[in-house]
Amino acid sequence: MDSGPKYRRILLKLSGEAFADEDASISPAIVHSIAEQLAEVAARGVEIGVVVGGGNIFRGSAPQASGMDRSSADHMGMLATVINALSLQDAIEKQGLPTRVQSAVSMQELAEPYIRRRAIRHLEKGRLVIFAGGLGAPYFSTDTAAAQRALEIGAEAILKGTGVDGVYDRDPRGDAAALRFTELTHLEALSRGLKVMDATAISLCMDNRLPIVVFELLLEGNIWRVVDGEPIGTLVHTPVEEGARS
Repeated sequence: MDSGPKYRRILLKLSGEAFADEDASISPAIVHSIAEQLAEVAARGVEIGVVVGGGNIFRGSAPQASGMDRSSADHMGMLATVINALSLQDAIEKQGLPTRVQSAVSMQELAEPYIRRRAIRHLEKGRLVIFAGGLGAPYFSTDTAAAQRALEIGAEAILKGTGVDGVYDRDPRGDAAALRFTELTHLEALSRGLKVMDATAISLCMDNRLPIVVFELLLEGNIWRVVDGEPIGTLVHTPVEEGARS
């Protein structure tokens, strides 16, 4: 008997760089590919929230922000996430999936304000919710926003879509001997300084035993494979027995 997918409600974290290719900061082909995958997953009854970054357009800690006040630069980065969110919303709705953008930064002409109960109600009604604007405060990354939103909406896992097929001990694109992990604890990821999410985000997930799955985003069907429980990518979690000991 088919017991259904492993995760019924997920939070997908997309970096701003996930939207870009060599020719454009927002690639229509890439956005379309992501939208197709998300529509497929939603059609199988999975509730989906998405947190988007803005690094393909502007990042508060990037070299182009050098000399700027960090708060001002981070606010510019928040606006960049809204641009990506609207791009993704358009592509998803072309797939026939109703979508809402909620922003932590008030801009009522473009997006709903972030309201937790409203977001959950959208998910229950089968709408995909895109969370933009980070947490609406400087000095916090969109990784941290993803962990926060996932916990607030009761997501069962964070799916971190990347350009490689999991977490490695060093960059596999520059070192053919890099070792891929199939499974890690949150504490191991923190103590080894692995490029999973930033330390604040991982700590939030560890404290609340929220699993993170890092996987290759643009391989067709991969989002569904993760949701369905196939052992792809890298699972970062805190086993129940370890959590009980702590």
